[in-house]
Amino acid sequence: MARYTGPKTKISRIFGEPILGNGKWLNKNSNPPGQHGAARKRKSLGEYALQLREKQKAKYTYGVLEKQFRRTFEEAARRKGVTGENLIKLLEARLDNTVFRMGIAPSRPAARQLVSHKHIMVNGDVVNVPSYQLKAGDIITFKPASTEKTGLTSQVRGKNQKFSWIDWNETTMTGTFITYPERESVPENIKEQLIVELYSK
Repeated sequence: MARYTGPKTKISRIFGEPILGNGKWLNKNSNPPGQHGAARKRKSLGEYALQLREKQKAKYTYGVLEKQFRRTFEEAARRKGVTGENLIKLLEARLDNTVFRMGIAPSRPAARQLVSHKHIMVNGDVVNVPSYQLKAGDIITFKPASTEKTGLTSQVRGKNQKFSWIDWNETTMTGTFITYPERESVPENIKEQLIVELYSK
């Protein structure tokens, strides 16, 4: 199964929220997708459907396929603490997500591309694995040759100040993954407990 590359608005309309970026089109058309979307009412979903929907939302949000998502969940379950919160922490600690959070790329897909094309270094080494798990204190920078490409550096907008678990120095173009975020600090509207219940069946 390939990663989803179709219309972002279609996915946002399925979930009724802008999970893949700009939600301006939802203001114009928040109906479910499809020819008869406007005529269809959103059905009240059963327990399993709600759990499955929440997992799909998380996968689309972070750009993770099923096999990798399950491995991440299993790692979250092995760790001490609340499994659902651990899951969100691990997803947030992915290299592509952190590049996005730091404002180096305008979206997670763009961040994934930067990493895959070997523009990003972690602790001085080029890492081209988007799912690479960062640890507290890891340093993220552009590869020296990549800083000369204005098309890349012009996209850097700097991190949102509310993301206290990461740091970005605009002068040196260097970022630091300070620690795993607390769940309440992560803005994504994901009900991770439903995902835990789904995998616990």
